[in-house]
Amino acid sequence: MLDLAFYAGKSILITGHTGFKGTWLTRILVNAGANVIGYSRCSAKEVSFFEASTIKNRIVHIQGDVRDLNHLKKVFEEYHPEIVFHLAAQPIVRYSYMDPVYTYETNVLGTVNIMECVRLSPCVRSVINVTTDKVYYNNEWYWGYRENEHLDGYDPYSNSKSCSELVTNTYVRSFFQSRDIAVSTARAGNVIGGGDFSADRIMPDCIRAVVAGNKIEVRNPYSIRPYQHVFEALAAYLEIAEKQYIDIKYQGSYNIGPDECDCVATGDLVSLFCKYWGENASWESREALDAVHEAQYLKLDCSKIKTIFGWRPKWHIEKCIEMVCQFSKAWISGEDIPKEMDREIEEYFVYI
Repeated sequence: MLDLAFYAGKSILITGHTGFKGTWLTRILVNAGANVIGYSRCSAKEVSFFEASTIKNRIVHIQGDVRDLNHLKKVFEEYHPEIVFHLAAQPIVRYSYMDPVYTYETNVLGTVNIMECVRLSPCVRSVINVTTDKVYYNNEWYWGYRENEHLDGYDPYSNSKSCSELVTNTYVRSFFQSRDIAVSTARAGNVIGGGDFSADRIMPDCIRAVVAGNKIEVRNPYSIRPYQHVFEALAAYLEIAEKQYIDIKYQGSYNIGPDECDCVATGDLVSLFCKYWGENASWESREALDAVHEAQYLKLDCSKIKTIFGWRPKWHIEKCIEMVCQFSKAWISGEDIPKEMDREIEEYFVYI
């Protein structure tokens, strides 16, 4: 089981630390006593949650781009990280159609640069490359994909993450097998949680609509996705990183997703949001004028991580939506965000 005390005093590099997942991961690790080095482009559209977390002054905060190999090398040489969580990415499917070159540069070349810095580092012991459930060639199956399924994401974002997986595997085979460096890729389902303000994501879109007094517009209400709270994915990343640091035999690729009962249609997810938000929130189906390809069915088989680590999702989908609404209302009403973050972290992690 996950032991956050393991991270106390350890030097940890997080790329993309100012993003949605990165901000939560940074606060969790700082609260656990880790020495965090954050590396991010710090784009204005994502940094508001990070700034509100007030975590910036408790870490080494570095503004940089994972496409800049020379800068990354200097960071590794100066701060000697033992553990690396690689979260930096261009993560939006729709944007990847608008700028595929930037998407591939960030998600593929960025991974190459991180792995090259790990190759040159004498200090790194454990690496987690965060990819996505969308790395698989989608056959529109009703059952979940396993880690040995064919990698071939459809759109530029998904495909770039498939490539990131292949880059990681090549570095492991070519450079790390004779060294005590454990590297895993983590393929998480659709994560939701407080603090996500990204465009073109279902929960932020819901919140923006209800705050504006509008009906929520849902593009594809019948699509089934492995929705889960962000803490489920982060807890899995932390557990894999810890276990493979101790014993390299645990390195590999891992699916991280909800149980079958929590793989829901997007329309059902939004209905749950309306239930917990209240205030007469409602939604309607609306076909997007600039629609892009979207899979109808996407589920993960998480037998591997459950069998090897005994990992299990902790919060069912209704609890996830309740937490999203709780955080978002606290944000809107101007409450103490660091206090709310720590309350939620304690509620999830204290009993793991």
